Amino acid sequence: MPSTPQDSGLTTHDSTIVAIATPPGLGALAVVRVAGPEAFLVARRVAPDLDLEHAREAQLVGLLGPEGDELDRALVTCFPAPHSFTGDDTVEFSVHGGALVPGLVVAAALAAGARLATPGEFTRRAVLNGKLDLLQAEAVGDLIGATAPGQARVALHQLDGGLSRRIATLREALLDASAMLAYSIDFPEEDDGPIALARPLAALGAVQAQLARLLATSADGERVRRGAMVVLAGPPNAGKSTLFNALLGQERALVTEIAGTTRDAIEADTTVDGWPVRLVDTAGLRNTTDRIEVMGVEVSRRYLESADIVLLCNELFATQELNEHLFTQDQRMVSVLTKADLQVGDFVGSADYFAVSAHTGAGIAELRSHLAERLFGGVVRGGGDVALLTRERHRVAVSSALGAVESAVGELGAGEVVLAAHQVQAAVAALDELIGVVEREEVFDRVFRGFCVGK
Repeated sequence: MPSTPQDSGLTTHDSTIVAIATPPGLGALAVVRVAGPEAFLVARRVAPDLDLEHAREAQLVGLLGPEGDELDRALVTCFPAPHSFTGDDTVEFSVHGGALVPGLVVAAALAAGARLATPGEFTRRAVLNGKLDLLQAEAVGDLIGATAPGQARVALHQLDGGLSRRIATLREALLDASAMLAYSIDFPEEDDGPIALARPLAALGAVQAQLARLLATSADGERVRRGAMVVLAGPPNAGKSTLFNALLGQERALVTEIAGTTRDAIEADTTVDGWPVRLVDTAGLRNTTDRIEVMGVEVSRRYLESADIVLLCNELFATQELNEHLFTQDQRMVSVLTKADLQVGDFVGSADYFAVSAHTGAGIAELRSHLAERLFGGVVRGGGDVALLTRERHRVAVSSALGAVESAVGELGAGEVVLAAHQVQAAVAALDELIGVVEREEVFDRVFRGFCVGK
């Protein structure tokens, strides 16, 4: 039998909320979600024929407005607490789509005693009720926002608790070390003698190494979540726009034989071997007195500074003038010989650069594979099932924990057991904040404010 508002046992966030859980716009169906201690009462007011004894069974019932006017006939499903997404009593109305009907159903639920949910409030309640931790909640948003298969795989792994389990293991190891240090502090004169400091020192050293390896995933993780930026640069009329269109798979950039056709940066999202990439076609790099072209070159230079990879395009080898614009040949540069179908001699097939022809397609697949390996190689080799730090918040928390453990190791090496214990506790606190063990309102607000209202 489903729980009632009186016996649901929820004592926090005890208002009942409602929102449309599907995207706005025309469609066959829309889902309206109601959650909270009075969700079933609200549902019965909107759907008088709803049978609460048949939990988790979709029931076709009529929906009524505040004045008793019929709004729709819908499939309604009840999910009693705690076995629901949020952990609250929850009701989902599968109604006809469009702008009108879902809005009318929400209005009816509001009139029946619910209030409108805030962005991410359903997922936030899932965290507060122990259905998800904070890392898994963020993965929900990442999965919804995924535009490439690789992104989705990583988000699903995070949602399944991949990173959470890794953090929990490190946290337990720190707590074990903390217990050893506490014993040494509180019972230094025990008959068995104090715990040898080599034991907590070894345990902390192992945690330190694991935290360092986890922190090293932050660049790959953030690149997976936001997408990598690949900038095409080179002199005017070097075939950048043609290569841009070939990599994108559509005619997005204007292509002419006139040098300097591209005056501004053109951006487009695509996937490279299943991973998210933002391609940027930039204005040709050269010394010029044309005011508009000068502005375009400045824009190009700004993109070059923030690029993950720069495809340095040229019909021949890069000129000294071009190198002056690029400042330095750093590790982000990938040399590309364009218009390879027109080249003769020793230019094609060099190990120092990729020879491609957008006209014939030669070399394009190889270039895409190289980009995927350079940008996402570590994740690709892990099959997407590796624990990654995908946000700045993750990086900061793990960096704080690592710094505290390093300090603890130093203090313990100097024989300062009490100071080492304090540092270990600071490391545990950093990991607690990462997974949401300790609720800090500003952290929760930062995580959930980017969610849609119905999630």
